[in-house]
Amino acid sequence: MVPMPRAIWSGSISFGLVNVPVKLVTATSAKDVRFHQLHGPDQGRINQKRVCSIDGEEVDFSEIVKGYEIHRGQYVIIEPGELESLSPEANRSIDIEEFVDLADIDPLFFDHSYYLVPDGPAARPYALLVEAMEGTGKVGIGRFVLRTKQYLAALRPREGTLVLSTLLFADEVVATGDLEVQTTKDTKPSERELNMARQLVTSLSAEWEPEKYKDDYRDKVMAMIEAKAEGNEIAIPESQEAPAPVVDLMAALEASLARAEEQGRAAAESGERHRKRASA
Repeated sequence: MVPMPRAIWSGSISFGLVNVPVKLVTATSAKDVRFHQLHGPDQGRINQKRVCSIDGEEVDFSEIVKGYEIHRGQYVIIEPGELESLSPEANRSIDIEEFVDLADIDPLFFDHSYYLVPDGPAARPYALLVEAMEGTGKVGIGRFVLRTKQYLAALRPREGTLVLSTLLFADEVVATGDLEVQTTKDTKPSERELNMARQLVTSLSAEWEPEKYKDDYRDKVMAMIEAKAEGNEIAIPESQEAPAPVVDLMAALEASLARAEEQGRAAAESGERHRKRASA
């Protein structure tokens, strides 16, 4: 039996006068390949030192202060006690302020996700909240404090479990109006191009199955590491040229649609062969 991830926060969900004791555990596990910096000749680990940019001397941690740059080279020094006086009160509560439709939240606002599990004798009120949210299709929006920082969060049910996703605040999301995207009459697609693009979208449409997507790059990196650990030489292929920019948009759409239809037929034939073998 796989042990449950260690709780990183405990408190309660508060909605109305109802309180549900819960624990917060991680819901994701990054699978990045991490490398260490080494000294090439002897493979010694590289250590980072805190050095003053003015006198070049190494600085003891006790001499380091926090400073906010207001002009180039000009800082306002903030003392630890001054920051602590402004820290949000850690009241161990996720206060749901309102319920909204999940479809109304742009995915751009989602940051990190966690699971909320019942803590102690809280199974019944926990199940009540899960089923109520499932029945209404709503998402709870609230705030909570984790490690002295206040977060905005969305709570939603998933397979009988509550998921908490921290959200970005509105001023942390770059507005599309700040981007340089040209929209002129010359960029407006023709009706024929639009119909062809819609057909391409339809031909590539499928049910969302996250299991079929793999991190091919990470797998290749790990295979290379294992090969080098076994003493094998690694052949570096020649770099490929970047694809040429699209000149004829309709020709590119037609070729893309033909390829998508061909891949669809091949996938259907492969599935049929698999079903025949399974039933034989």
